Amino acid sequence: MRIIVADCSAEYSGRLNASLPPARRVLLIKADMSCLIFSELGSYKPLNWMCAPCTIREIEPEETGKDGAGIKADSVAGAEPDEVVEAAAPDALIAQEQEQNQDQCRPVRKVLRVSAVKSSDVLTIRLYQIYADDSYDLGTDPGLVKDGVEAHLQRYLAEQIDRIGPGATLVRREYPTPIGPVDIMAVDGQGQHVAIEIKRHGGIDGVEQLTRYCRLLNRDPLLAPVRGIFAAQTITPQARVLAEDRGFECLILDYEAMKGVDSNELTLF
Repeated sequence: MRIIVADCSAEYSGRLNASLPPARRVLLIKADMSCLIFSELGSYKPLNWMCAPCTIREIEPEETGKDGAGIKADSVAGAEPDEVVEAAAPDALIAQEQEQNQDQCRPVRKVLRVSAVKSSDVLTIRLYQIYADDSYDLGTDPGLVKDGVEAHLQRYLAEQIDRIGPGATLVRREYPTPIGPVDIMAVDGQGQHVAIEIKRHGGIDGVEQLTRYCRLLNRDPLLAPVRGIFAAQTITPQARVLAEDRGFECLILDYEAMKGVDSNELTLF
């Protein structure tokens, strides 16, 4: 991971043309050569970026006298050796950069030219003053571990199936059907089969999904009649109206309570 803090400007050309005027920003260059530009304020989203696969060409102009500028170094990151352009001759890009900055009287210290491999998109970043340029080896990241996803809700509800009503018993999780598995199949206290569709945030699409399952399951004489329960942490008003209109029960799941966070039982750990 390479982190650069610098006064910079940027121009993106390709499917969309965009530009950033000179300002102090943070550049993040990952191991896969993707490049992101961040500002001090704003949200987590970068101001501009180029995703991998891409190549990064670093160009460093060097003052050669009053007549103009020459080339100090020219290197390409993420490219094969035969793709590196020889630095013997003056580079047209550097000449263009110096020309564009004559009015601003701000010499360009370095140019990063980030080119997409699968398209003609190019992100050109001009660095006027570099305050920090550091690289770090972050190693292998284990990835984000999410809590409260649908699989967790399904597991806790299966373990606490009496939340759908007294006397309920679990048939199985991921009950197979020709159009996909039902999250939970259970039998309520009256002996009727119950198909349960679980979502984190319940919308109309989830109600439609439960409708298809119940319509199919009710064709099986060994299961019919099958009623449906639409269970979620939150349910939109539109989804609730549609579910109740189709005869489904809506069940709000309190994930923290299901995990036992609010339990008053004494535990060793």
